Amino acid sequence: MSQHHRAPSPFTSYVDAVLATLSATPRRTVLTDAEGRTTTAADFRDQVYGLAAELRARGATVGATVALLTGNTVEALVARYAANLAGARVVCLYDGMSAPTMASIMTSAECRMLLADARQWHLAEELRRELPRSAEGLPTLSLAPTTNGEDALAHALRRPAVPVPSLVGPDDDWRIGYTGGTTGVPKGIRMTHGPHREGIEGRLDGAGDPPRFLACTSLAHLAGFLVDRTLYQGGSVVLRHGFEPADALATIERERITHTWLLPPLLYQLLDHPALAGTDLSSLGRVTYGGTAASPARLRQAAAALGPVLYGWYGQAEAQLITETGPGEQEMTGPDGHLTVGRAMPGVQIEIRDTDGAALPTGSRGEVLVRSPYAMQGYWKQPQLTAQVLRDDWVHTGDVGYLDERGYLYVVDRIKEMIVVVGGHVYPAELEELLLRHPAVAQCTVFGDRDDEAVEHVHAAVVAAAGHQPDLAEIREFVTTRKGRIYAPEALHVLPAIPLTAVGKPDRQRLRAQLCHPREQVRETSSDGVLSDTAAS
Repeated sequence: MSQHHRAPSPFTSYVDAVLATLSATPRRTVLTDAEGRTTTAADFRDQVYGLAAELRARGATVGATVALLTGNTVEALVARYAANLAGARVVCLYDGMSAPTMASIMTSAECRMLLADARQWHLAEELRRELPRSAEGLPTLSLAPTTNGEDALAHALRRPAVPVPSLVGPDDDWRIGYTGGTTGVPKGIRMTHGPHREGIEGRLDGAGDPPRFLACTSLAHLAGFLVDRTLYQGGSVVLRHGFEPADALATIERERITHTWLLPPLLYQLLDHPALAGTDLSSLGRVTYGGTAASPARLRQAAAALGPVLYGWYGQAEAQLITETGPGEQEMTGPDGHLTVGRAMPGVQIEIRDTDGAALPTGSRGEVLVRSPYAMQGYWKQPQLTAQVLRDDWVHTGDVGYLDERGYLYVVDRIKEMIVVVGGHVYPAELEELLLRHPAVAQCTVFGDRDDEAVEHVHAAVVAAAGHQPDLAEIREFVTTRKGRIYAPEALHVLPAIPLTAVGKPDRQRLRAQLCHPREQVRETSSDGVLSDTAAS
């Protein structure tokens, strides 16, 4: 039997599981969008059934890939659930990607269909112009009425709202995740239905019972997973188009939010907003953060302002969630002063190995390896790369770290981001962790750059703390005293903000290009040699 004509599967996918939960309380409001419109459990379920039938009739089933160009809308969730229920895998495109990059990703993933919601329709038209000629007949459907597009949801409404039998098994892809990468095409990470279904099961401490989740970061990333988890566990979701601190605070108070997900730079914006002190945050039981290094001083501030609600996650796209720190654990340090990223999530195993693959004893630094039920299936159509990273069910993370005697993990840095300087190696994350302890530094990103003779030099881009002006000599002395001379930055760049990639992480590539190879960038250098580059903000 071909993969396109499978019999219904006995496997219960995450979509089946969520829709079963919704069917138990059909009149309950489960989604509130950014415009304040509400959707009941029955309405959402029926829209998913109708669109799944429509997409399957158009060929979006097992073996097919559907591209989603959507924002934080109810229609975006309906489209993802429907495509997966129909049997197709999805590729989530998102704001911040260039049209050529999106076109390259669609070509790489062999997408057979593009779905776009109303807010992204103009980008869909731009994207279609970037696709190769071989994709000229690619169906592009809107998820709302448009003047020049076919409305897939309107077609779906004409279909009976009856259950659509699932065809997928646990080893079928539900998604190809293209994350990171500011130029060229990032690697496609194959995520299968089995791990995702298992991943929505566990209850999160403090998230609420039932949870009420605020999705104010992109549904194309971790917020989307937390939405699935929330809906499956009988909760409800409030959608915002993006993060803005005043709006997030007002929404938490108005909607009685119990849980949200933020990257550390967004958490800092929340802490710095003048409305924080006057906002009722008593409903908030959990703020999950991660994705980049956090400042210990800022975490202390967050704990004082928000209470014991902070939960830090360490993971990566290939291995998903690896460790967690709970309230009171964020400032735990190892013998050499590194902050912990927590202990292994349930079902996750961690080993530290040397370059020969031998397991290292407690306290020794090496590569972090992870064996997890949530790990990727492999890279999309890159078997050699898959074999390098995924060996004997262990994911080679590329991170350098060590474990202590209680099982707490400490991550030093990425192997590939290590800066090779005269006298040794500098790990950017290790230096960033130290710089964030300096009273004049509010945020920072460390990166290396090679000179004309291919010698690497350590650069630090920082955002000054209020009332301070970091000085290169002062910073170098601070670092030298605590870490040694080779860690001392050779250049200090004071910026109004650290530029972020489309997924919200510090953009080292952009910093390197604008600060070290500015070409025609406007540069202003003060008398003490500190560079202020407003173009990089």
